[in-house]
Amino acid sequence: MPALTDPAAWRLKVGGLVRKPVDLPLERLVALPRVSYTVKHHCVEGWTAIATWAGVPFHVVAEMVEPLPAARYVMFRSFDSGYSNGWDLPSAMHPQTMLAYAYNDRPLMPDHGAPLRLYSPTKLGYKNTKYLLAVEFTDTKPGGYWEDQGYPWFGGL
Repeated sequence: MPALTDPAAWRLKVGGLVRKPVDLPLERLVALPRVSYTVKHHCVEGWTAIATWAGVPFHVVAEMVEPLPAARYVMFRSFDSGYSNGWDLPSAMHPQTMLAYAYNDRPLMPDHGAPLRLYSPTKLGYKNTKYLLAVEFTDTKPGGYWEDQGYPWFGGL
């Protein structure tokens, strides 16, 4: 499990093909509109678990940065040894896609991707990037850690 060297200095960097790139501290993300839902998480390895996730809808952050018309994809980057994965923009903008900062009514712990992770019940677990560090809007279909090893790029349920 990776650890932040300075948690107080952590910021989510959101940029790429956007009009207004931002660096968001966790306090600012927590102050944005919140969603919460209890879902059955599906892992590509065959296990499932029921949990409650809470965070800011991804579309709220996207609207804040104003993606350019050319942006068709989103790359999510982790501070976990270069881990990343790419999504198509419609999947990222789905109402259930969130930047999660809470798990089972508590702040995320490192084993669940603290301080922030991507979460969507419409995707398999490997698409839900833990330890989120940066979001980049792009016009080019990005790869990703598992996708580059042959896992399905879409990774949807």
